[in-house]
Amino acid sequence: MSHRRLLAAVAVAVVVVDQGTKWWALQALDDGPIVLISGFLRLHLTFNPGAAFSSFLGAGPLLGVIALAVAVVIVATIDGVRATRDVVAFGMIMGGALGNSVDRIARGTGFLDGHVVDWIDFSFWPTFNAADSAISIAVVLLLLGAFVGRDA
Repeated sequence: MSHRRLLAAVAVAVVVVDQGTKWWALQALDDGPIVLISGFLRLHLTFNPGAAFSSFLGAGPLLGVIALAVAVVIVATIDGVRATRDVVAFGMIMGGALGNSVDRIARGTGFLDGHVVDWIDFSFWPTFNAADSAISIAVVLLLLGAFVGRDA
């Protein structure tokens, strides 16, 4: 499979999983959180108007433009990536950025000002979603490639 097709497949898969789980969270968690492990893990619906960890509050339009720019840069440069692992990681980053951008587009009244749906809540970590998870895992994959080698 070509790098562009693999990139697209991974990005689309991340967006589908992200938006599907957000749809589920909006339905299932509307009445309140679901406690999975008391004091440790709950599924709790929140709406984030900023970036990771609710930083940059009110900067949704800027963050949305940056996310879309990241996707364009990834597509433009993916042919230069050698390792399949890195193509998958960039697809995860692109999918995560696009998944959260869908929220900014669809859940607001103005230009990219919608709030991102977050719903996974570990008691010791800020609430996050599948798109955030994909981006975090991708960063680990890229760091692994930097330290272990680029040919995998």
